[in-house]
Amino acid sequence: MSKREPCQVTVKSAERLTTNMQRLVLSGESLSRFPASCESGYIKLLFMPDGAPVTDTICLKSLSGKPVMRTYTIRQFNAETLEMTVDFVLHGHDGHSGPAANWAEHCKAGDTICIAGPGDIKLINQDAQWLLFAGDMTALPAISCNLEQLPANTRGVVIIDILDDSDRQSLIAPEGIEVIWVKGRDEFLSTIHNQSWSDTNVSVWCACEFSVMREARQFFKVENNIPREKLYISSYWKQGIAEEEHKVVKQQDAEKDKG
Repeated sequence: MSKREPCQVTVKSAERLTTNMQRLVLSGESLSRFPASCESGYIKLLFMPDGAPVTDTICLKSLSGKPVMRTYTIRQFNAETLEMTVDFVLHGHDGHSGPAANWAEHCKAGDTICIAGPGDIKLINQDAQWLLFAGDMTALPAISCNLEQLPANTRGVVIIDILDDSDRQSLIAPEGIEVIWVKGRDEFLSTIHNQSWSDTNVSVWCACEFSVMREARQFFKVENNIPREKLYISSYWKQGIAEEEHKVVKQQDAEKDKG
């Protein structure tokens, strides 16, 4: 079975991690094709046009068109027990939830859904004296995976834009990593700008909403000359549009940025 071929998984457990984040543990023999090192990679969850989950591959084949897909980070993966942990932001910054968040909030143990993956892993370039991680809650699972793989002597800062103070999580990170929780795009961007950039050899990992990403990218690339190999920056969503439209806008923006 190829990684692009959808497979069925079962909800083993559902837990409200914080006010606006739900954690699901998915399981199934189909996860045996996933490599043990797939944490921080992504999966695609499949839905019907009406937002209902695609529960099995037979249902998938009956669709006249393509399923609706939503992308999520693999937060944890246990290759021995074939269990995958995925965290979902329940209520976006615009106050609305899409099909995946709605499903994650209301599903229960024993429910099934089809997924595809795993997708690529994007980790920070650790070859630097100082690391900067920045993102909103959609990026928190990927940031957490990054932090857990850093050497003990790593120095840097993590800036996370949360929806509510109660959305703070306990993160596993080296002692030299400072974690700063903020609320709102203005505070998020100003906190990034207020870091000490001086002559330090810096690597940056940043993922957030599209318009915020573009402002941050300008700051990193133009104002601070962070080289391409030391800069990972991506938009995980765009205010007011669905993932399908965001994908198109993201591709167009990437082409312009190359020029």
